[in-house]
Amino acid sequence: MASRRSLISGASPALPLAGPVTLRGICVVLPAYNEEAVIAQTISRCVEVLSVIAPDYEIVVVDDGSRDQTGAIVDTLSAANPRIRVVHNTSNRGYGGALITGFDSATKALTFFMDSDGQFDIKELADLLAEREQGHRAVLGYRHKRQDGWVRKVNAWGWNLLVSILFGLRVRDVDCAFKLYDTELVQICDIHSEGAMVNTEMLVKLSRLGIPFVQVPVHHYPRQHGSATGANLGVILRAFRELLRLRRSIRRWQPRSPLEKEAS
Repeated sequence: MASRRSLISGASPALPLAGPVTLRGICVVLPAYNEEAVIAQTISRCVEVLSVIAPDYEIVVVDDGSRDQTGAIVDTLSAANPRIRVVHNTSNRGYGGALITGFDSATKALTFFMDSDGQFDIKELADLLAEREQGHRAVLGYRHKRQDGWVRKVNAWGWNLLVSILFGLRVRDVDCAFKLYDTELVQICDIHSEGAMVNTEMLVKLSRLGIPFVQVPVHHYPRQHGSATGANLGVILRAFRELLRLRRSIRRWQPRSPLEKEAS
């Protein structure tokens, strides 16, 4: 089983934006569903920060069948900046489906993903990149003082407990949408969960491969626009179906391609 380490018990300020934290190429995947009120601001912030801390970057925005102007807004931004690419899912595949679309589009050595709803600050990616420069190929953010309602918090607690019991994972925040992986690992894990199970599947497979990871606290901010879908009954039922499917299939799972013995 993969070894794990939690850096600190409380959140700390991200590293100052004094210069590049890494020279490795990084793909930032932003899944977006009906985020017209905030998507331009999120992308602008990404460009601002990435230009300093990780200058060899690309941003892949996955418009997951949005019914508002999200797709049109991102198309305009992409036309003005070649580092921004947009992939349109013709229908709403779900959170995992959007991430899979983004992962399949990544062309850089590192892959990072973050929600587009403004509840995270990409500046804190600097902390995760610093861990990658120390040789950690999987770096997981966890939400310090999560800014969600009690229903979502209770659901998250129960889900983390269930994942721990079924798969032996010891993760503080399985579904935190602030994670950094070597792109090679994402490709090897060959994710199939198109719903909320996507993070669990990734971490279970990393554990099966013996890949250690570290957990880094990140700030979490209240949602200012739109509405969350994680507590939707349909989303929850889909997650449980995918959970049972993974439970049945994980023993037979084989990685997509041979894993390099050492990190690049």
